[in-house]
Amino acid sequence: MSQKLMIIDTDCGIDDAQAIMLALGSSNVKILGITCCFGNTDVDNVCQNVLRVLRVCQQTQIPVFRGAASCLVGATNPFKDHFGTDGLGDVLQDRDSDTWKTQIQKEHAVNSLIRLVNEHPGQVSLVALGPLTNLALAVRVDPCIPQKLKDLYIMGGNMEGRGNLMPCAEFNFCMDPESAYIVLEEYVCPTHIATWEFTCRNKLSWEFFDELTAQDSAAARFMKMITSKCWAFSKEPGNNAKDVLFGSGFVPYDAYAVAACVDGSVITESVECGVRVEIQGELGRGMMALDFTGKLKSHRVFVMKTCNLTKFSSMLMASLQQP
Repeated sequence: MSQKLMIIDTDCGIDDAQAIMLALGSSNVKILGITCCFGNTDVDNVCQNVLRVLRVCQQTQIPVFRGAASCLVGATNPFKDHFGTDGLGDVLQDRDSDTWKTQIQKEHAVNSLIRLVNEHPGQVSLVALGPLTNLALAVRVDPCIPQKLKDLYIMGGNMEGRGNLMPCAEFNFCMDPESAYIVLEEYVCPTHIATWEFTCRNKLSWEFFDELTAQDSAAARFMKMITSKCWAFSKEPGNNAKDVLFGSGFVPYDAYAVAACVDGSVITESVECGVRVEIQGELGRGMMALDFTGKLKSHRVFVMKTCNLTKFSSMLMASLQQP
């Protein structure tokens, strides 16, 4: 069976790390490159986080590219500490070293994205796990890029007007609403979206999380370490939007999008509709609206609704058995 060609665009926090490891552990996937963007933390931390994940999984041959450091318009929202100030739980000890800079490709992430897609027209699956700034910039530089992708998988946005960063907006889209708007309007390839509510509704148990990180492997020990001091992995119900609306549980947000790309049968139900990102207003800025009327005449996407949690759990478990 031929390998699926994948590019991952990420703002690598703890959930991105889990998602990247899921892709790395999939035998039918070849990752052409990982492009980095600001989001969970600043883009320099993101680059270091990706390199650390690749080192843990002994796959340092995959090229990593530094990309957008801020949103397209206006000031970037302050970084949140959901996954620690560095994105990986504030437990890593070598942040002061500049060695990582020699391991990042000199080519900008946006240029690399355009080049890699053009080198493999119609074959590349692009998985976007953070703010969509790199993707928006790429389509401005090369408007033909969306038509050359095989498909696009996004973790971001919302489907019911419920938010986590703002009352009506999900984090990734809220960090750069203009980029989210551009991507959902102009990326006309088959597009699949794992919204915030979808991931929360398909949460896993904390008992599963304990079993997941108790495995005897470098990847599992790494995941246990970076979640050890992070309040987002507290098993007690908190005051965050996820727990208030959906109850306590383990939600590996970005991994749902990667799993869907690796094996489409993981998603058992999706709804096909037009979508548009609101870029005006105060409370609604960054919100993704679903259009079932057809009045917007916008690009139709597949919004995920339900997940085969047994299959998803097995993929997660396998991803932490490496190396």
